[in-house]
Amino acid sequence: MIDGVFVKKVIQHHDDRGFFAEVAKEGEDTYKPVKQTSYSETYPGVIKAFHWHKRQWDIWCVVKGMAQVALYDLRKESKTYKEAQVIVTGEKNMMVIAIPPGVAHGYKVLSSSPMGIIYHATEPYDPKNPDEERIPFDDPSIGFDWSTKNR
Repeated sequence: MIDGVFVKKVIQHHDDRGFFAEVAKEGEDTYKPVKQTSYSETYPGVIKAFHWHKRQWDIWCVVKGMAQVALYDLRKESKTYKEAQVIVTGEKNMMVIAIPPGVAHGYKVLSSSPMGIIYHATEPYDPKNPDEERIPFDDPSIGFDWSTKNR
């Protein structure tokens, strides 16, 4: 587990009408003051990675489909510097993932239908001064293997 990353399993309460799930609650490690909330859908097999922020936390929750989330610690002062973490999450294994500044993150859609993600940010997006750095998904300095591991 990367230092400073918080992951919470979302408990779903099912009945004959559907289900209810609490995603965020003040006081939880995964809760941060939100300045912007966005929703994105991504098609099957697509990889969107990597990006990271200098100031902003991202809080992700995959609510439709399934995704392989990849995290990579770029913070030189961190005890988990240059370590990776993988989380498989989505509608069948819903989690909230709080990603601190300095941790690169991205995902690959695993489901055969589009994947939908709600993401909260602790800073609003500013197109004139974006707090966003990008690294190619296949950057050799990270060396992340996006393939599915058959078991």
